[in-house]
Amino acid sequence: MARRQLELSNDVAAELAGAQDVILKTLEEHLSADIFLRGNVVTLDGDAEAVQLAATVVRELSELVARGHEIGPATIESVSRVLDQAESPSQVLDEVVWRHRNLKVAPKSVNQKRYVDAIKRSTITFGIGPAGTGKTFLAMAMATAALSRREVNRIILCRPAVEAGERLGFLPGDLMAKVDPYLRPLFDALHDMMDAERVSAHLERGVIEVAPLAFMRGRTLNDSFVILDEAQNTSPEQMKMFLTRLGFGSKMVVTGDITQIDLPPAQQSGLVVVGDILAGVDGVEFVRFGGEDVVRHKLVQRIVAAYDDHSTRQAPAALRPADHRRRPA
Repeated sequence: MARRQLELSNDVAAELAGAQDVILKTLEEHLSADIFLRGNVVTLDGDAEAVQLAATVVRELSELVARGHEIGPATIESVSRVLDQAESPSQVLDEVVWRHRNLKVAPKSVNQKRYVDAIKRSTITFGIGPAGTGKTFLAMAMATAALSRREVNRIILCRPAVEAGERLGFLPGDLMAKVDPYLRPLFDALHDMMDAERVSAHLERGVIEVAPLAFMRGRTLNDSFVILDEAQNTSPEQMKMFLTRLGFGSKMVVTGDITQIDLPPAQQSGLVVVGDILAGVDGVEFVRFGGEDVVRHKLVQRIVAAYDDHSTRQAPAALRPADHRRRPA
């Protein structure tokens, strides 16, 4: 057994104590050491390796608190996730992309940090991975920040209107009312980023445009931050059409999950094909997320992992040669 004591500042000690020691309890859930806090001194008990890791986590949390971060259970999960990949949590999690009232958008995993960095330096960025990895939310935050800094003149949000169980023709209203359910997730993220009044004003003036993919044909998008969401539901032809809308002074972010394709079985996904076509093209980057990057409810991460395991188990059967036995004439 090893023991280590760390003296903290009063502010850090208060953050770690939290309400009813919930932060310390969460720390112990993620670490293999016993953690005690008395005053501003934290005591770590356990085997030497566990104590060393716990000390690293506490130091990283202390740095985050010193930089103005509020520590909660989600922050501890993020710190643990980043440390698992041998990266510095303070360098990853301190990259604040956008602030709005009580909202502070920052990467919560190493891949999210790579994604943010890729969007900053590249003209076209692809974020590919399962639900809950922050692909669309971070892209929206980057777009809002770029608009506020006047790096672009408008934000264009786009989605393919692919039916998943319902048909557009049976939905009530005009065309925009029909496609609204498909664009609603983008509206939700947008309203998280800025006040509703500002969103409405930007929509009225065309500073923010939300449209189905079909509306992009024939356009050239200059000085714009363009996000294509749910891109797994594009055809290769639609993906090419969208990417060639790129104009001067613009950025594009394309997000999607190739495990949730709603296209007909015989239809190839443009998001699957584009990786082979544009790999190595200067100014284009691909960031691929995994189940470890899921930052929603813990159960979402387990669901993603379970589906991945199921796909792996089914793959050998799917790849077996077809049965060549002939039916009797």
